[in-house]
Amino acid sequence: MIIKDSFSKFSNISMLYGCIAFFTNEKSEIAHLKKYLNSLDYKNLTVLLKNKNKKKGLLSFDLNPNQKIILIPLKKNQKSNEIEKSGAKLTDFLKSEGAEEVHVVSDTISLNLKPDAIYEFLHGMRLKSYSFDRYKSKKETKILKVNISSLKKFDKRIYDKFKAIELGVNYTKDLVSEPGNILHPDEYAKRLTQLKKIGLKVSVYDEKHLKKMGCNALVGVGQGSIRGSYLVTLEWRGKKSDSKPLAFVGKGVCFDTGGISLKPARFMEDMTYDMAGSAVVVGLMKNLALRKSKVNAVGVVGLVENMPGGNAQRPGDIVKSYSGKTIEVLNTDAEGRLVLADAITFTEKKFKPNLIVDLATLTGAIVVALGSEYAGLFSNNDNLSKQLHEAGEKVEEKAWRLPLHSNYDKLMDSKNADMQNINYVGGAGSTTAAQFLQRFILNKTPWAHLDIAGMAFSKYAGALNSSGATGYGVRLLNKFIEDNYE
Repeated sequence: MIIKDSFSKFSNISMLYGCIAFFTNEKSEIAHLKKYLNSLDYKNLTVLLKNKNKKKGLLSFDLNPNQKIILIPLKKNQKSNEIEKSGAKLTDFLKSEGAEEVHVVSDTISLNLKPDAIYEFLHGMRLKSYSFDRYKSKKETKILKVNISSLKKFDKRIYDKFKAIELGVNYTKDLVSEPGNILHPDEYAKRLTQLKKIGLKVSVYDEKHLKKMGCNALVGVGQGSIRGSYLVTLEWRGKKSDSKPLAFVGKGVCFDTGGISLKPARFMEDMTYDMAGSAVVVGLMKNLALRKSKVNAVGVVGLVENMPGGNAQRPGDIVKSYSGKTIEVLNTDAEGRLVLADAITFTEKKFKPNLIVDLATLTGAIVVALGSEYAGLFSNNDNLSKQLHEAGEKVEEKAWRLPLHSNYDKLMDSKNADMQNINYVGGAGSTTAAQFLQRFILNKTPWAHLDIAGMAFSKYAGALNSSGATGYGVRLLNKFIEDNYE
């Protein structure tokens, strides 16, 4: 569903047709609607309301053959994420009704909330409306006209801020939803260069350049593919000062067969989303540029395809990373950490950032531990961890901190190299992967790792997203920046 919204004032609801939405208090009381409805319609609505189960939340009534009244209950001082969910519920309801237009009487939201809560409500509606049907010959996406009526004052600044977030989230979803034969590393890098048009500085380091730099951990992952391997940086300078940037690093394995350590065939088609960490970074950077964020930030993504082939990396190979540390590759399906290893050290050395947050669909173990409710959060800095956790709670993109410890770190030591890429002892798979990544923070930069393997893609619809790519992480990091660095 595509939402086309507009803002207007009107004087007579009786002149409107179709769905008309009003906000009420949590008890679904309607005394405040007298000024919007004629006496007969108000009386009929009162009678209909008596026979409704008010515990169901959103209520709808066919007031007459031409008008469907929708009542949206909101609690006093309801939190932003709950307001957004109410918007998403309205989108779902309108989809089920096959509605083509809805009039939302925004004045009534101020019964319990600040008037600009209407923008949060609309934000939830639009996030929920996302669909990906690019490759269907018969398009199923319908257009829903949303007319925000009786708005006393349109605030373009707030509207544009939410629109930028949505465009960033939806760009992330688009990237994750693309099939592997379309969005391979060559095409991905090409698409990222197009973001120069919105003010991002984009630099592409191809395979030849990466080899000269010594990024052998990243290059090794992609050497079995006919596609190239890349490191791409996206810089946003929103501050006039030359202050250190915030850095965000993403794993971009465009398709992951596991390499020589081949994955089982069942569900391998889902491995198109193994680049979701990079997509979050890209969506975030797009959002920051579009809303002209007052922050300096850099996004770094490592783009590869992990394929078996005559030149593919073998289990037992030893590679020298960009940091100078050597890695024994015991399992080629533990490839994401090899990509991130070079990307993290490169980011720290080149940009000398204030902090680094990396995101990756890194381990199946995190799904066992946390399911699809929380991302795994690992960090060397308590304050950074706290900031990310709190931001996630506010937008309901939750992250749960898990431990790092020297005893886990020892499990990644190798007899033949500085370290190995898997823990052969077993257990603590997500933690030992994070311990591996921490070794590539060389200068004690505050760092956090978000393992989003359980969050980036869902077979089922969530509160604010349809099934498929969720866009998890963009809103979390945007809130993290808003609250702490703008």
